[in-house]
Amino acid sequence: MRQEVFVRFDARTEFQIPVHAGAAPMASDEARRWLDDQFLANDCEPLRLSGKVLTADKVLALADGVGPQRFADDGAFRDAFARAVVAALAQPVVRVDVEGRALSY
Repeated sequence: MRQEVFVRFDARTEFQIPVHAGAAPMASDEARRWLDDQFLANDCEPLRLSGKVLTADKVLALADGVGPQRFADDGAFRDAFARAVVAALAQPVVRVDVEGRALSY
């Protein structure tokens, strides 16, 4: 089954990140932990005023926080992000629209 993550920053900046079949799958709890750690390490801000941070919010905030340059320059981060996103959200294809603040499956 095909697994990939699309991260769109604007009309001209989009990354298509395949999750390679040979890569060890990430368990959902490991994926959520990776997203939590990266959310904190990159000083991401919660999207909701209540302070509650859903997994989808972490994905959006993390992509926004690191920006397109990190996705372009850091292949290890880019691949780990894609593996964590598909595992944490339990979806084979995820579209992260940073500009529109939306995730779709």
